[in-house]
Amino acid sequence: MTQQTRAYAAWLLVCLIWGTTYVAIRVAIETIPPLLMTSVRWLSAGLLLMVMQRLRGDTLPGRSSWKSLALLGILLIGFGNGAVVLAEQVVPSGLTAVLVAVTPFWMIGIERFTPRAEVLTRRHVIGFALGFAGVVFLVWPQLQGGSGTAFLAGVAGTQLAALGWSAGSNYARLREKDRSVLAASALQMIFGGLFLLAVALIRGERVTQTISGESWAAVTYLVFVGSIVGFSAYAYALKHLPLSLVSLYAYINPIIAVVLGTLILDEPITLRLLIASAVVLCGIAIVKR
Repeated sequence: MTQQTRAYAAWLLVCLIWGTTYVAIRVAIETIPPLLMTSVRWLSAGLLLMVMQRLRGDTLPGRSSWKSLALLGILLIGFGNGAVVLAEQVVPSGLTAVLVAVTPFWMIGIERFTPRAEVLTRRHVIGFALGFAGVVFLVWPQLQGGSGTAFLAGVAGTQLAALGWSAGSNYARLREKDRSVLAASALQMIFGGLFLLAVALIRGERVTQTISGESWAAVTYLVFVGSIVGFSAYAYALKHLPLSLVSLYAYINPIIAVVLGTLILDEPITLRLLIASAVVLCGIAIVKR
């Protein structure tokens, strides 16, 4: 398997896995305070990944790179994921996914100010617009139903998440490449988890009720699948594929969330789902071509 093939495989994993995490987050925060939950998720994943790398004989990045890895952890995990978790307290998981789908626009917009910016063509713009139109059409009934100050704050939180994730992704491409993507990912998870834990304590978050078995199962899934597998795959894809392509995972995630509703909750596959899926895939094909 060539390096490019592995990179595309990693990107597909991100598309599939992170589409499921919105539902898992929603289940996890039913009985666990949001930032405490996500800090435990990332700290656990980072420590486990670090142990795995050490057992393989892999060395961690030197201290000279810790500052940049800490910044990446804060941007990608602290803001990029933490704000999503807070938003899901008041915004439905499916709608959260579509609001975060503006990430490609933030990514490409921020990249305009970097020295390694890709050439932004009319085809890119058309593809991004078409893909976003598809996900908006998919959840349009939910968009019409949202209102209130808390809801608007949740929407703002999704944009803060998209901005933090986009800034971190651009910075990751500009900094010196790490010899081991997995070892660097482990440190990013730990630094991001520590940042989230500090914010949770400042917010006064405490566990005040019995944590349900469903929440524990969701956290376990988020640690092993969403974080260790998903985040590592994202880091690898980001290292070897164009940013405009990697960012398109955000368009596929909402569709995965709806499909999960069909498979797990016996919700019917509607004409809206089929049309939206076709539009999103067309947008991706235009950008990828």
